[in-house]
Amino acid sequence: MSVNNELEMTMYALFATIDLALQIYIWILVASAIFSWLFAFNVINSNNQFVNQVGMFLYNVTEPVLRPIRRLLPNLGGIDISPIILLLIIFFIRMLLATTVAPLFGVRM
Repeated sequence: MSVNNELEMTMYALFATIDLALQIYIWILVASAIFSWLFAFNVINSNNQFVNQVGMFLYNVTEPVLRPIRRLLPNLGGIDISPIILLLIIFFIRMLLATTVAPLFGVRM
């Protein structure tokens, strides 16, 4: 196996792992948004310890990324569009990796 081919395989593994991590984070964002709606409309029991732990996990994973976006956005009343903005940013990063960065290393995604 040549060094170039080995580098290409390593870079493909790296880009595929980054892409998978971004996809998983997208699903966590969606789950967090759905959970917050269910919590706000009292569809789920907030006194249940498991439900509370799931909510805290989703909050702790998404809030550090959403907080700076919320600070930049204007006040829209009760509407929080920061998850949508973050989804657009993640989509942009994924497309940038697939169309610009990966081809520089000879990787097709």
